[in-house]
Amino acid sequence: MMRHRPQRAQTTQVLEWEMGRGRHVLDNLVGEEPLEIRVNGIAVSVTMRTPGDDFELAAGFLFGEGIAPTGGEIRRIAYGRGPDGRTSGNVVDVTLGEGAPVDLDRFRRHFVAASSCGICGKASIDAVRARGLRRPRGDAAIDPGRLCALPDRLRPAQALFGKTGGLHAAALFDPEDRLVSIREDVGRHNAVDKIVGHAVLERRVPLSNHLLLVSGRGGFEIVQKALVAGVPIVASVSAPSSLAVRLAREYDLTLVGFLRGQRFVVYAGEDRIAADGSAACIGSGARA
Repeated sequence: MMRHRPQRAQTTQVLEWEMGRGRHVLDNLVGEEPLEIRVNGIAVSVTMRTPGDDFELAAGFLFGEGIAPTGGEIRRIAYGRGPDGRTSGNVVDVTLGEGAPVDLDRFRRHFVAASSCGICGKASIDAVRARGLRRPRGDAAIDPGRLCALPDRLRPAQALFGKTGGLHAAALFDPEDRLVSIREDVGRHNAVDKIVGHAVLERRVPLSNHLLLVSGRGGFEIVQKALVAGVPIVASVSAPSSLAVRLAREYDLTLVGFLRGQRFVVYAGEDRIAADGSAACIGSGARA
């Protein structure tokens, strides 16, 4: 029996002040709790996340960090036991198959990630180089008008955001502009891990002709995770960081920022933006 079942949202009483008057009302808060990810019994990460889609989060994280470089190494994912010996909703145990070429001792340094920022800095950059990343495959392209329409497709699908107003979202669109999947989390990097993890568990990577849309800013780790998953186009409603732009330009990933209304800014890979309206779909190559 699970000792603790983390909640995606919680209700609490607050004092609301408006137009000179105060009143006590019920408010919904987004859930934020730690998740420990273990691989073959070794703790490799603790991240603050919004509960839900935890197995996808673990799979996406392990794939992105090269611990499960193809995803096929993952044999089993289950909730693990906490210090009291009972199953905990805040511990995920991942079992890799025998013979998986992974040096887990290399990951004993225990990644710790806050919800506002993932694992970044020199160690992550070195890990990216170590993965031997390549330019995203396929001949993906998208028409500016269709690109501008995607945020309006995202907002109605953000169910938990509509309830709490406190989450980031990541969404994956296919070559026909269909919303393939959407995940929400208090951490934007976690939302992307959940998206990628879902594709990994469904054996759908690389995502060569898909577009990733994120509700926050396009930071380094978002671009990193997209590259590992083979995503050629990343769009965000806010600004990218300098390191994200540098990484996107190095690997020729299309990075779009400030996607709002009828305006956006292309920071890298502008050749995939079909300014003449010639793009009939996001990608004309084979689907991932």
